[in-house]
Amino acid sequence: DQILMKSNIILNRPTVTMEEAIVHAGELLLRSGYVEEGYIEGMLAREKKFSTYIGNGVAIPHGENEVKDLIKASGIVVVQYPEGISFGDGKLAKIVIGIAGKGNEHIQILANIAEAIEDEAVLDEIVKTNDGETIYRLFSSEGVNV
Repeated sequence: DQILMKSNIILNRPTVTMEEAIVHAGELLLRSGYVEEGYIEGMLAREKKFSTYIGNGVAIPHGENEVKDLIKASGIVVVQYPEGISFGDGKLAKIVIGIAGKGNEHIQILANIAEAIEDEAVLDEIVKTNDGETIYRLFSSEGVNV
């Protein structure tokens, strides 16, 4: 099973609200068969409790523990918002990575993403590229087992 499908790398999206961005990421996870319907609600619920903005222009919305059993397979989606999405308190996310991690796999996925975006050159490329292949390659090379 592919964790990241090329069809789930969406570039140059116009700015929307944080909720809309989370729902969009959730719908991509749902349509790709990674999660069941209620998972999106769980993503919104988690965001209300604590922000999934992790810095460097990146947010990683994912469902709260209550919806873990709605995950069918581990997957991520990557959506690029060049103008940024406000995640509150001046936090501007230009990359929104929706995550569904089965069992404990989300921990590894998160670690790999964190590693990928620690490198400013890599991050800069993810934020600015117009080529989904580039993002796919960067995530693959960073060991996000796609």
